[in-house]
Amino acid sequence: MFVDNSHLLVGYYLLELHSHECFSRCVTVVTEMKMTYAPVQRYVPICDLNINITHSKVVGVIIGKSDSRGFPDRKNVGSERFTFSFTVKDSPEHFINVSAWGNEDYIQGLSSCFQIGDCVVIENPLVVTKDYEKEERFCPSTPSTYRLLVTETHSSIRICSDLETEARILPLFHMPIKDPRDFYSLGDITANGQSLDGHIINMLAALQSVGEEKFFSKSDGRKGQRLEIKLFDDTGTSFPLVCWDKETIRLLQTLTQREAVLFIADARITFDSFRSCMIATATSKTIITVNPDTAEANQLYTCIRELLEAGGLDDQDILSGDDVPLDSISDVLTVNQLKARSQEHADVFHCITYGFITTLDLSSSISKVIRKKCAKCKFRISEEIQTCSNDACPNQGQSLQATTGFDLLLDISDHTGTLQSCNLAGTMAEKTLGCKTEAFLCLSESERTILQWKFLLERCKIYLKVLPSPKSRSGMRARILSCALADPVEVKQNLASSVVGWCFATK
Repeated sequence: MFVDNSHLLVGYYLLELHSHECFSRCVTVVTEMKMTYAPVQRYVPICDLNINITHSKVVGVIIGKSDSRGFPDRKNVGSERFTFSFTVKDSPEHFINVSAWGNEDYIQGLSSCFQIGDCVVIENPLVVTKDYEKEERFCPSTPSTYRLLVTETHSSIRICSDLETEARILPLFHMPIKDPRDFYSLGDITANGQSLDGHIINMLAALQSVGEEKFFSKSDGRKGQRLEIKLFDDTGTSFPLVCWDKETIRLLQTLTQREAVLFIADARITFDSFRSCMIATATSKTIITVNPDTAEANQLYTCIRELLEAGGLDDQDILSGDDVPLDSISDVLTVNQLKARSQEHADVFHCITYGFITTLDLSSSISKVIRKKCAKCKFRISEEIQTCSNDACPNQGQSLQATTGFDLLLDISDHTGTLQSCNLAGTMAEKTLGCKTEAFLCLSESERTILQWKFLLERCKIYLKVLPSPKSRSGMRARILSCALADPVEVKQNLASSVVGWCFATK
């Protein structure tokens, strides 16, 4: 601990003054001493913490934070103790985990006072040696051998009000806690496949899209939440990252899509058998650094800007795999209603519509039905050029690797209007048509026409994903998730109310 002996030094220099030393020298030296030591020693650096320090004061930026939760109190049967934890950083190399304990009102109130990214001052915490087994399992890995405990009786936490200290500390929020060169690209994860199942890794990627937050009840009756975002980089797109913690979800919901770059330390990689793909999950150990101040992140940011300017992601949001099970989609909308909803809200939404397929062209040129795309960056490949047109593609200058698949545009009409250019692509198109891409290429023109009229001008039950699209004339785009001939009884039951509502609206 720093001991302020400035009064002794003042006395010493006053004696010097009586010995014919200049008074101005005394004033200058004492002032310089206070300016040099006082601001630095006001806080104890994390690297200097030990169990013998008492009445300490620690300042740092919050780089991670958990939700509050309750546990049965062993000392008071029938009551609960509550806790939450967070991680603070006060230098590029040093950060420490902090746990707060107390009754529900204290913990909920304290947790609501600050969030990830805030600079806080922790006064009089208890410094304890950390339990390595528990810390490694449930908390972010830290270089410190200690952790801090905060209680209502002895400690306090507040937002830092010192602008000079805040200006020094806040930039640390953009410095990853791991080696910035130690990460997997999305292409690496996909290439390794199930061999990474269950592994904890670091990732560097950009935020492509943020899904809708879902709420549910846990087995013990407590409320839970889930958010899925999609990541992309110069090697892959639409990679899922699942988050369960309110604090992490809140952070991600504030970020700008297609602009924010994320360094994700200690994410869990698993194989999703339902979607047949690898996914990442943010756990209690995960720390997400937003817009890292590193050469690798700056290079990725430059790449994604070039990719976006070239239109490389124009189709990716609408063509990406969906995490929404069809049986969870229940809103039945007419064409007019879903157009109105897309104009009122800028968010992605899902719905069911019972409409007629009024435009479907399977008998024209094969290149208009089945398209080639670069296997690396997903840009469309022109039949004439047969090369990837994306200058930022990681496969530039190498032999072309292409994938083929259905890429259809359908018009859907009902009694309220027409929804034009709905996209039906990939495996969804194969399921709808009952025909694989390879088999379709072998069909004659007359056989393709017969397949076309199986759906054309027929009433279908259609599941849609509707996305905002400022570039399109209607301001929206729609992707068909499922399409099948509709049951007339089901149509009558679901459309009766919408027809009545539409009749009143048009009067």
